[in-house]
Amino acid sequence: MPRTRRRKKEKIINTDHVKDEDISEDISKKKVKFEVYGEEMVEKIVKQSGNCGRVYLPPDWVGRKVKIIRID
Repeated sequence: MPRTRRRKKEKIINTDHVKDEDISEDISKKKVKFEVYGEEMVEKIVKQSGNCGRVYLPPDWVGRKVKIIRID
Protein backbone atom coordinates (compact mmCIF):
# COMPACT_ATOMS: atom_id res chain seq x y z
CA MET A 1 0.00 0.00 0.00
CA PRO A 2 1.52 3.41 -0.96
CA ARG A 3 2.36 5.94 1.76
CA THR A 4 0.20 9.07 1.67
CA ARG A 5 0.01 12.43 3.43
CA ARG A 6 -3.05 14.63 3.79
CA ARG A 7 -2.80 18.32 3.00
CA LYS A 8 -5.27 21.17 3.11
CA LYS A 9 -8.79 20.34 1.95
CA GLU A 10 -8.12 16.62 2.57
CA LYS A 11 -6.21 16.27 -0.70
CA ILE A 12 -4.27 12.98 -0.69
CA ILE A 13 -0.74 13.15 -2.03
CA ASN A 14 1.39 10.12 -2.85
CA THR A 15 4.69 10.31 -0.96
CA ASP A 16 6.29 7.01 -2.00
CA HIS A 17 9.16 8.91 -3.62
CA VAL A 18 9.76 11.17 -0.56
CA LYS A 19 12.23 10.24 2.18
CA ASP A 20 11.13 10.38 5.83
CA GLU A 21 13.79 13.04 6.53
CA ASP A 22 12.22 15.32 3.90
CA ILE A 23 8.78 14.94 5.48
CA SER A 24 9.99 15.77 8.99
CA GLU A 25 11.99 18.75 7.66
CA ASP A 26 8.90 20.08 5.86
CA ILE A 27 6.75 19.74 8.99
CA SER A 28 9.36 21.34 11.27
CA LYS A 29 9.40 24.56 9.21
CA LYS A 30 5.74 25.31 9.91
CA LYS A 31 4.77 27.37 12.96
CA VAL A 32 2.62 25.74 15.62
CA LYS A 33 0.69 27.20 18.52
CA PHE A 34 1.70 26.38 22.11
CA GLU A 35 -0.45 27.12 25.13
CA VAL A 36 1.64 27.12 28.29
CA TYR A 37 0.72 27.94 31.88
CA GLY A 38 3.43 29.34 34.11
CA GLU A 39 4.55 31.80 36.75
CA GLU A 40 6.78 34.25 34.84
CA MET A 41 8.00 34.85 31.32
CA VAL A 42 11.11 36.51 29.94
CA GLU A 43 12.02 37.10 26.32
CA LYS A 44 15.72 36.91 25.48
CA ILE A 45 18.07 36.65 22.52
CA VAL A 46 20.22 33.50 22.51
CA LYS A 47 23.93 34.36 22.66
CA GLN A 48 26.81 32.37 21.17
CA SER A 49 28.74 30.27 23.70
CA GLY A 50 31.41 28.11 22.02
CA ASN A 51 29.55 25.65 19.79
CA CYS A 52 26.26 26.19 21.65
CA GLY A 53 23.72 28.86 22.41
CA ARG A 54 23.19 30.30 25.88
CA VAL A 55 20.38 32.18 27.60
CA TYR A 56 20.89 33.72 31.03
CA LEU A 57 17.91 33.51 33.37
CA PRO A 58 17.25 35.14 36.75
CA PRO A 59 19.11 33.52 39.67
CA ASP A 60 15.88 32.74 41.52
CA TRP A 61 14.95 30.44 38.62
CA VAL A 62 17.83 28.06 39.45
CA GLY A 63 16.44 24.60 40.17
CA ARG A 64 13.08 25.45 38.58
CA LYS A 65 11.53 23.80 35.52
CA VAL A 66 11.47 25.98 32.38
CA LYS A 67 10.31 25.51 28.79
CA ILE A 68 12.11 27.12 25.87
CA ILE A 69 10.19 27.87 22.66
CA ARG A 70 11.98 29.26 19.59
CA ILE A 71 9.72 31.94 18.08
CA ASP A 72 11.67 32.90 14.95
